[in-house]
Amino acid sequence: MANEWTSVRIGVLIDYWKEGLPTSEIGRLLQVTKNAVVGKVHRLGLAKRRPPVHKKPKDAKIIKMDALGAGMCSWPEGEPGTEAFRFCGQPAVEGKPYCGEHCAQAYVKSTRDRKVTRAA
Repeated sequence: MANEWTSVRIGVLIDYWKEGLPTSEIGRLLQVTKNAVVGKVHRLGLAKRRPPVHKKPKDAKIIKMDALGAGMCSWPEGEPGTEAFRFCGQPAVEGKPYCGEHCAQAYVKSTRDRKVTRAA
């Protein structure tokens, strides 16, 4: 088998694990699946890692649901139910619930609509 867990490959896995690389990236580098990495880490008894902690932006104003008003971007940011959850709060594009930056992410024009317009 080409992807055996040799002592060299295990050493590389351990080094990558200690560096904090994501399991998917370790798998890509070692040419195995993410699940193979997770399984080997478990069998080796390597220390569990905590997910990265997302800190509140220092310079951004925290807009909670009760402070969100008309004309403000209602794009959610962060994990709902956590202290860091907030809304963008920037001025919204007229007639839309989001600011220009978030409208560009939320509204993608269909290529099918463009073809119909050109054919007419």
